[in-house]
Amino acid sequence: MPENSTEVTAAGIARLAGVGRAAVSNWRRRHADFPKPVGGTETSPSFALPEVERWLRDQGKLAEVPLRERVWQQLAGHPAGAVPALVHTGCALLLVRDRPTAWLEITAVSDGRMATVLHLALSDLLTARFGPANEAGDGNRGGTSGCVRAVHTPTADELLPSVPLLRAAAELAAETGARQAFEFLLGRQLDANPRQFTLTPQGLAELMAALVETGSRPARTVLDPATGTGALLRALSRPTALYAQDADPDLAALTALRLALNSTVESYTVAVRAGDTLRADAFPQLAVDAVLCHPPFNERNWGHDELAYDPRWEYGFPARTESELAWVQHALAHLREGGTAVLLMPPAAASRRSGRRIRADLLRRGALRAVVALPAGAAPPYGIPLHLWVLRKPGAGVRPSPELLLVDTAEPAEPAAATAATPASGGRDRLDWQAVRSAVLDAWEPFDRAERTGPEPDAPLGRTGQDRPGVSRVVPVIELLDDDVDLAPARHLPPPTAGGGPAELTRVRDRLTETLRLTATLTPPLADLSDPAHWPLTTVGELARAGALQLRTGGSGTGPGPVLTEYDVLGSTAPSGTLPASPASTDGPPEEPVLVEPGDVVVPVLGGGTVARVIDEATAGAALGRNLQLLRPDPAALDPWFLAGFLRGTANNRQASSYASTATRLDARRLQLPRLPLAEQQRYGAQFRALAAFEDALRLTGRLGGQLVQGMYDGLTDGTVTPK
Repeated sequence: MPENSTEVTAAGIARLAGVGRAAVSNWRRRHADFPKPVGGTETSPSFALPEVERWLRDQGKLAEVPLRERVWQQLAGHPAGAVPALVHTGCALLLVRDRPTAWLEITAVSDGRMATVLHLALSDLLTARFGPANEAGDGNRGGTSGCVRAVHTPTADELLPSVPLLRAAAELAAETGARQAFEFLLGRQLDANPRQFTLTPQGLAELMAALVETGSRPARTVLDPATGTGALLRALSRPTALYAQDADPDLAALTALRLALNSTVESYTVAVRAGDTLRADAFPQLAVDAVLCHPPFNERNWGHDELAYDPRWEYGFPARTESELAWVQHALAHLREGGTAVLLMPPAAASRRSGRRIRADLLRRGALRAVVALPAGAAPPYGIPLHLWVLRKPGAGVRPSPELLLVDTAEPAEPAAATAATPASGGRDRLDWQAVRSAVLDAWEPFDRAERTGPEPDAPLGRTGQDRPGVSRVVPVIELLDDDVDLAPARHLPPPTAGGGPAELTRVRDRLTETLRLTATLTPPLADLSDPAHWPLTTVGELARAGALQLRTGGSGTGPGPVLTEYDVLGSTAPSGTLPASPASTDGPPEEPVLVEPGDVVVPVLGGGTVARVIDEATAGAALGRNLQLLRPDPAALDPWFLAGFLRGTANNRQASSYASTATRLDARRLQLPRLPLAEQQRYGAQFRALAAFEDALRLTGRLGGQLVQGMYDGLTDGTVTPK
């Protein structure tokens, strides 16, 4: 076996063969010729990927593995670790994209020679894209020691184990494009290690970018001082120079490569540094058009003792517990006069007493322009509704405004047609980002335009004509400068009409009455009791191998159209997710999502519940979301309602479930079904379908009842409803 051969774990072998990990353990016990471990530990051994593939192919257990999966297996099993391998891959893909002829010449030699030549080529390329390797900072004048170029040039010895991976990654880039190949591998790495990274969701990144790109002064030069994976800068549409810094050297390197692959040399400059931003600013003299930032929250060790006399604290020295206000002032210090900054903030930063003096000075000097409350689930930590702060750098040519815009999208109003059919709250992965974006920009754009052009003569403070009850309000700063300086939007917004008003409550009550009547008619009759049946059984895995059904998993693909999420399946609601936008690139075709069809049965992968949803005409065409499995039965062999009904059996689910850490995972292949003729299946299927209709009616009754009760409470307490 070559010394640089990629290793794969038992879980990886299971993915290659499309089986559970238990099957891999059985193969190891039963087959003497199964490949021997070459690494790992006794409880979690690793195997040489070429040997595993050869054995699986000889046994007829290896389906044709897509190239992207093969590349991911090589990256995940890299002897130096997945992150260094991903950095090497990003460097190679940048060379493939920018200097394709040089890459072809480099790959025409042996692996050992290729590592040496590749080191020299990357040294030249990375210097051209990111500056000299020993450059410590950037900006208008000089830099700060301790902050180095994010992407160092890997040595030939470091590159040698990566050569097979880099050859395969270049092959993948030929199919999909260099940028898409890197995005796929980076996305897989982030998904595989969710607790190691604090991510900024795409919808939130696009909203923050839109806030700085609004108005007559476009954001051409932009800084992200806590860049993470670079999602915020990547969301910008028309930059000319991007600057970024992160304390994690791995994240800084990945961000630099991600941004470079997202651009050409001619489109915009990329300068990314690794280092502690507050203690060692890599761009001390830099002044930009805009700053975007998702800072770390609730840090105690942010440099309070060392930075007491730092010139950035123009609005006051932040308390040890106010690290977020240190990031706010760092952002303002890097703006040109009139430049805009948007920061994601914890809600406590708007009301903690320890920060009231800094908040007051931000208001008095016109630096803080808007506070936006987002729905819970917008970004980690997902359980609380975070805030966006929009700031503008005061200056001689900038008129300070006596007003602050407050926007609350924490509980966005639902369309009337969907009120009873959808959950009352959004939550992670099912936020309507388009509705949130519209609510925020509809409030911000006229406020921003009026501020830039100046108020009407003799206009009163607080432009109540722009107020939307419960959603947005322009508040005179003088109203906020009390003892608390509490900027939480919900505490200053006029409440919306309770429950949509008495007319809406009447409509909900009528619909609840109708649904209760329907529920009574759908109540299942008492069944005849009998002894348990002893049918011959089969499994979903056996049916799939026999061609009676197809198994698909969701979570990939780009483009327009709705996505059926696991929450939609659990709640029996319409598809509420969205796919990432197709990249505007000609590098290669985007990945196609799995689209559901009528008669498909969808089962969640995670969780201990018993849920199976049969797709109807209204849901057909939606993309299959993450953590979902699709079973597509052959209608000539399997009735979909029969299949879904037996999949929901409690004992069946227990038998097919496995436990990993805190989650229960369902292996659909192990679910069992009785072998029955199609006519008998359809008889059972009709009964299961009636049960599903009864369940939907009960669910709708609960939603309508809760809405009516809360609306009555709100109406009675605000006076819009009077006691009878």
